[in-house]
Amino acid sequence: MKTSVVNGVALEVQQIPGSAALAPIVFLHEGLGSVAMWQTRTGDWPAQVCQATGRAGWVYARRGYGQSDSIPDVRGVNRLQADYMHQEAWAVLPALLDQWGVHKPVLLGHSDGGSIALLHAARFEVTACIVMAPHLMVEDKSVKAIEAARVAYEQGDLRERLKRYHADVDCAFWQWNDAWLSEPFSHFDIHAECLNITAPVLALQGVDDAYGSLRHINDLHTAGKVQREVLQACGHSPYRDQALQSQQLMVEFLKNLP
Repeated sequence: MKTSVVNGVALEVQQIPGSAALAPIVFLHEGLGSVAMWQTRTGDWPAQVCQATGRAGWVYARRGYGQSDSIPDVRGVNRLQADYMHQEAWAVLPALLDQWGVHKPVLLGHSDGGSIALLHAARFEVTACIVMAPHLMVEDKSVKAIEAARVAYEQGDLRERLKRYHADVDCAFWQWNDAWLSEPFSHFDIHAECLNITAPVLALQGVDDAYGSLRHINDLHTAGKVQREVLQACGHSPYRDQALQSQQLMVEFLKNLP
């Protein structure tokens, strides 16, 4: 397993080969995601996207997810704060990009990863931003779905299903769930930050997304161009529910960049 170390924390990393002449794609996972969680029924989805676009890629797991270092006492003194996505976007990701020698990447984020991509693009230069089901704010719909996930984790089989993707599954689940269901996080809203984005943005969301309404892409406004795509027969994970359509939209979007 390849790792990168940021502030003494080892993060799981996967590097995908591709053209050195094109900006690489950096994949940013969802709230319960990891490097392994990008795998779909058709195989390694990030590798497929990189091959289809001719670009190199970087995939990493945030702290506490996948095979990255865990977080001790994640439900106590080290629980995630309401600005954890801001910290990832403005501190951890820039340090990683610097280590990798990556400049002006294409950011491709899902869910929490989509929000992190937008926050990073609001402060740093990127070639483009692709977001799937990003969160711009907190909705009752999102809270109810995350409350249901807590019940499924404690009383159902969700914990067992997630164990294959995370070395410390309790850390992975609770850091996300506790943060989202905390009172301070109810004020999370990144509409203002998005107005600072100048790079082109492709925003995808499934019409059947249980974790958020279409407001998240319809209300996404930047200082640049936003291409919005609503996917039919698709839930919260376009790369799983509509893998081929999502990939084709990304290929066309990136092909038209200068």
